[in-house]
Amino acid sequence: QVQLVESGGGVVQPGGSLRLSCAPSGRTSRANPVGFYRQPPGKEREFVAGISAGGDTRYGDSVKGRFTISRVNAKNTVYLQMNNLKPEDTAVYYCKGLIGIYDVWGQGTQVTVSS
Repeated sequence: QVQLVESGGGVVQPGGSLRLSCAPSGRTSRANPVGFYRQPPGKEREFVAGISAGGDTRYGDSVKGRFTISRVNAKNTVYLQMNNLKPEDTAVYYCKGLIGIYDVWGQGTQVTVSS
C-alpha cells in the first residue's frame, strides 16, 4: 500500500525557517493534489497549504506570506517552505494526497517553534 512520507520537522527558534517534504513511498505513484495540514496541541487539524497538479496554490490565512508550497515533479516531491516561524506554528504537520482514487495521509512530522 502506497503511503506518503513526510520529513523535515524539528525545533526552531521564532523567526526561523524549516522545509517539509512529502513524497509517496512508491516511486511510480503520484499524488495530486497535495495539501499540508497541521494539528496544534489540543486543537483540531487545520488546512495550511495546497497545490494542484497544475501548480495552483492556496494557503490558510494564518500562513499567507510566510509559507510557500511547491513541487518538483522530477523528484515526485512536494515541499512546504516555512519562513518567519512563530510559536503558534507549533504543531504536528501532515501531508495529504490523492493517489488514484484514495486520499492518503502521511504519518506526520513535529514542528516546534520555541526560544
